[in-house]
Amino acid sequence: MPEKSSKPSPAQSAQASKRGFLQEIAGLAASFGLAGASQAATVFEPGQPPRRPGMQGKRFGMLVDLRKCIGCQACTVSCSVENQAPIGQFRTTVLQYEIDKPDGSAPAMVSLPRLCNHCEEPPCVPVCPVQATFQRSDGIVLVDNERCVGCGYCVQACPYDARFINHETQTADKCTFCEHRLEVGLLPACVESCVGGARVIGDLNDQGSEINRRMGEHKEDIKVLKPGMKTEPRVFYIGLPDEFVNGVDGQASVRLVSDH
Repeated sequence: MPEKSSKPSPAQSAQASKRGFLQEIAGLAASFGLAGASQAATVFEPGQPPRRPGMQGKRFGMLVDLRKCIGCQACTVSCSVENQAPIGQFRTTVLQYEIDKPDGSAPAMVSLPRLCNHCEEPPCVPVCPVQATFQRSDGIVLVDNERCVGCGYCVQACPYDARFINHETQTADKCTFCEHRLEVGLLPACVESCVGGARVIGDLNDQGSEINRRMGEHKEDIKVLKPGMKTEPRVFYIGLPDEFVNGVDGQASVRLVSDH
């Protein structure tokens, strides 16, 4: 009597292939939070992930003195060279606004540097379905490009228009405070290249730091963008017109100042 073949039939092979395919789809769905709640919960814990290592005991912030910014874009260029962002995409830039004065006099120009605010309560972190966006213990918000799937949720969640999907990597991109430079004792590229000395970065936990000294001297003039969002930004401005505090957008435009 002939032995039975152990080779699976075409129908069995097809069924096994289909089962494997469905298992892969289920795994991907769980990773992206698209499966049932009980299944997705085993992949990632809800809410913000634990803060990952940073520079122990520090909390970095940046101060931008608009009185010293001349809109030269040296910061934009140096950041692009340092971080190799794709052509046409920028981690930091200086937007130019023309303010029409109500008395009919010549318009004033405002140069407004923009970048990630490395918020104390960053809204971009909890919306990430794969926890690719995270905040270090020193407050710097980063993107893990190995985990990022380019869904764009964090781009939409940022109230400061500070994120974009990198055209080359297809993952989220943003200012990192040049943390790779900070960790070896160097200044971020934008700070080092600022010809007017408008940007200062430092440790907010160090009461003797340059940033705290300057903020103390101009305490009444310190403002942040969109304070009503409750994100507690850690990019501070001196000389920021009130009209820009809550209404600044992501594109350069003419801004009319009403008569008070």
